[in-house]
Amino acid sequence: PGPEEEPEDNITMYTRILDGLLEGYDKRLRPGFGEWTTVVNTDILVTSIGPVSDTQMEYTIDVFFRQSWNDERLQFKGPIHSLSLNNLMAGKIWTPDTYFHNSKKSVVHNTTTPNKLLRLESDGTLLYTMRLTISADCPMQLYDFPMDEHTCSLQFGSYAYTNEEIAYVWLETNATHGLDVAEDGSRLNQYYLTGFETHSANCSTTVGNFTVLTADFHLKRKLGYFLIQTYLPCIMTVILSQVSFWVNRESVPARTVFGVTTVLTITTLSISARNMLPKVSYATSMDWFIAVCYGFVFSALIEFATVNYFTKRSWAWDGQGNAGRNRVPIRSSFLSSSRFSIIYHLSIYLPIIYPSIHPSIHPPANGTPSRSDSPFNVPVSSDDEQEAKTYNSVSQIDKVSRFLFPLLFALFNAVYWWTYLSKRANLRGIFHPR
Repeated sequence: PGPEEEPEDNITMYTRILDGLLEGYDKRLRPGFGEWTTVVNTDILVTSIGPVSDTQMEYTIDVFFRQSWNDERLQFKGPIHSLSLNNLMAGKIWTPDTYFHNSKKSVVHNTTTPNKLLRLESDGTLLYTMRLTISADCPMQLYDFPMDEHTCSLQFGSYAYTNEEIAYVWLETNATHGLDVAEDGSRLNQYYLTGFETHSANCSTTVGNFTVLTADFHLKRKLGYFLIQTYLPCIMTVILSQVSFWVNRESVPARTVFGVTTVLTITTLSISARNMLPKVSYATSMDWFIAVCYGFVFSALIEFATVNYFTKRSWAWDGQGNAGRNRVPIRSSFLSSSRFSIIYHLSIYLPIIYPSIHPSIHPPANGTPSRSDSPFNVPVSSDDEQEAKTYNSVSQIDKVSRFLFPLLFALFNAVYWWTYLSKRANLRGIFHPR
């Protein structure tokens, strides 16, 4: 009976202690009201961070948010020095009115019960812990996108009490400075968590000065996705557009397909890259890269138009080999004329059918009319023969473009990647993971 009655006596004793603590307790008044400033020690354990939304410029974070303060009205004496209380007890005592300044949405987890912990020490010190999921604002400057780095902050403080009434401070230990991140707590697909830090400041408003604590998370964007989806396709498209310089300049359809297809491809890549970003009014580094690639592709199309303008029309010969040298070259465009085709064939076949029309012209011995029998045949001049030799010749503009365009594009890539990667390396030295 003696040992069996001891637990019941302890329960009865602590029930009386708690009832005595709440007797006459006014939860509307903060500890030390009218006498001193209430100090709230804060500690945050980040269980996971991410995802980060570029279009909404916000990020999501899961934390254990801990607050500790001393309330002398809750001091007690007993055989133990710490009491773990039900979360319903938090509604019966004073708790800080902490809110997150840059929060868009905050959720207190309630599965399977409200995820809150309240622990009371014998000297009146309270530890109040909540598990929260917070979607917070993260302003981003995307000038260096996708080789950019950002600092996403979590700011919190008292909603109604000024810093003369409540002072928030970071709870510093040997391991952390009020902020810690779990090793496996990253849900960042596009970013690296390069470091984090804490600091405090005072915020002045029209209703008074308030203490604001800030936790900064330094993020660096991963470049692999954009290399595969945007940069490499753009580079390959530009190289493809420059292949047309090696295609025969008389191959108008082939070179036109090269130019138009590559221009449309770069346009599609540009639209796709922009859909990943908010509608900012300035150009990012990716925009500049795509714009230069578009300029190279469009210039290749203009280069062909220039070459085509100075290209002499192709020639069609009446004969082949040595026989062709004694006949005048007839332009392919002229041969395609229906009127000339009719006259040409009439001049060949009418004397065969009706020899009386031109008695001097007789059908060929083998019965097959030859183009040499046409009245249009005249001896070819040396100038015509020299002009015919220019068929399929290489344009001087193409010769220059074959080396100038790749050289300029390689130079642009060297300057572009050296500029942004060196800048990225310098920023990397500022923040280090803890």
